[in-house]
Amino acid sequence: MSGLRVIPAWRHGQERLYVCLTDGRNIAWYDREAARVNLLSEDRREDVLEALGPFITGPVTVGPPPVPTPAELARLTLHPDDDLAPNRPGEALLVALDRDPGPSHRLRPDPRRRALTAEQTVGDALDRLDGAGWHALHSVPLPGGDRIHHLVIGPGGLFAVHTLYARKQKVTVADPMVSLGRRSPNPLLRRVRADADRASHALTAEVRPVLALVEPADVAITASLREVRVLTDTEVAGLARLGGVLKPADVEALHAMARDRRTWGSVG
Repeated sequence: MSGLRVIPAWRHGQERLYVCLTDGRNIAWYDREAARVNLLSEDRREDVLEALGPFITGPVTVGPPPVPTPAELARLTLHPDDDLAPNRPGEALLVALDRDPGPSHRLRPDPRRRALTAEQTVGDALDRLDGAGWHALHSVPLPGGDRIHHLVIGPGGLFAVHTLYARKQKVTVADPMVSLGRRSPNPLLRRVRADADRASHALTAEVRPVLALVEPADVAITASLREVRVLTDTEVAGLARLGGVLKPADVEALHAMARDRRTWGSVG
C-alpha cells in the first residue's frame, strides 16, 4: 500500500483530485478536463498513478505542472479583495439590498429587484459561455459609483453589457433613446457607449457596447445603430459564435487585467 489518499476538490468551477500524503501534504493532482496528472515529485510517480487508477478514464499526460503563463502569475499574486472574478451577477445590487432591503410592504415593486433579476438572467447566460473560452465579470466598479453590469472577454473580442428589465413590454430603440412601453424615452444608449469607452480606456483594447433586454414582448429598432448591439436575454449566448478577434493567450491576459479592481480605479 502506498499510504496515499485521493481527495476531490473544486477549483475555479472544475473538479480536481488531489493526491495527499498521510500528513495532508499534496504531492500531485489530477485535472480531469485537461486529462493531466501533475506531479510535484517524480519519486512517487508509480504510487500516485496507482492511487489515481480507479479515477482515471482514458489516456492522460503525466508530468510536472506546466509553467504558469504571465496571466496566471498575475492572478496568483492578486489580493482577494482586489479580485472581481468572484462577483456574482448583480453583486452590487445584492449588497445594496442586503444593507437596505426597503419597506416590507410597498405599493409598487422595488425597482432594484427588477434590475437584479435582469442582471442575474443575463449574467447566468454569460457565465455559461465559460466552456467556450469566454470569461464574464460582473458588477465591475467604476469611479463615481458607476459600474459595468457585465464585461465579457473571449475569442470574439470584449463586450460591455448593460442589462434592462423589459418583461412583457415593447421596447423601442431610436438611437440614443430607449423607451419601455408607454414610458418616456431616455438616452440609455449614451450610457451603454460610455461604459464601453471607459472599459476600452482601462484595458487599452476595443470594448464593444451591448444592450441586453430581458424578456421583452417586442423590440422595435427605428434606425440603424452606431456600434451598439441590442440583444434579448435569449440571444446573449450567440456571442459564443463570434471569433477571430483574440487568441486564447490574449483572452487570458485581458481577463487577468480586467479582474483586478485596481485596473478600474483611474478610469475617467
